[in-house]
Amino acid sequence: MLRQRIITAAWLAPLALAGLFGLEGAAFGLFTAAIVLLAAWEWANLAGITAPARRLLPVAGLAVLMALCWSSGIALATWPLWLGALGWLVNLYWVTGYPDRLSQWQSTGMRLAMGLWVLLPTWVGFNLLRDSGAVWLLFVLLLVWGADIGAYFVGRAFGRCKLAPSVSPGKTREGVAGGLAVTAVLAIVFALWQGLGLASGLALLGATLLVTLVSVLGDLLESMLKRHRGIKDSSQLLPGHGGVLDRIDSLTAAVPLFALLHGSLL
Repeated sequence: MLRQRIITAAWLAPLALAGLFGLEGAAFGLFTAAIVLLAAWEWANLAGITAPARRLLPVAGLAVLMALCWSSGIALATWPLWLGALGWLVNLYWVTGYPDRLSQWQSTGMRLAMGLWVLLPTWVGFNLLRDSGAVWLLFVLLLVWGADIGAYFVGRAFGRCKLAPSVSPGKTREGVAGGLAVTAVLAIVFALWQGLGLASGLALLGATLLVTLVSVLGDLLESMLKRHRGIKDSSQLLPGHGGVLDRIDSLTAAVPLFALLHGSLL
């Protein structure tokens, strides 16, 4: 298993970095669309559509919405970000109430709707951040990675209080605090690097802490859906690493919110 993980990472990491930072404009839009549409194919399975061919219908629907957003001008298509912001409030309500509120979202139609307000804003957010400069796309990626690393090591060393035991028993509140500490330092470093003033620097710090918390929710949401479906990974598209959603679950929450806050505050 470890050998397979290393082999997959050896080609996946350079491909992802080349696509995210080597492409721009329409090429970047197509590259990120391919990633999100693969995630949509996996999401259809999480929604209860097990036949691979039938999963293509919601994927096609999402592709049409992406095309409409692009044709209207991606810089103007901010409505999916607001849709995502409202959707993640609903997701928070469901995750914190699992399994008591299961009946509210367990239908296939509701889980597909959930996928819409998660995945479409993710794609729009990626493109808006890339258009605003690769540095902010880099920042949100480092934010998610830093939050994961901080949570892992602090959680292993000091974790005692479970965060959401019915959804993801391994996550602890101490781990979340460790992730917040790492991303706070990251925000300060970026504020100094970009020469932000005090007000903008504080705005970046506040946005960073909020997005860090929401990124944890992204991970928990996918864990909840997989637990309900009784599966470990969203797919086997990435041997040794599970599926695309398993790699971008935190980003689906962090990217659209940071794009929205970046356009409003920074």
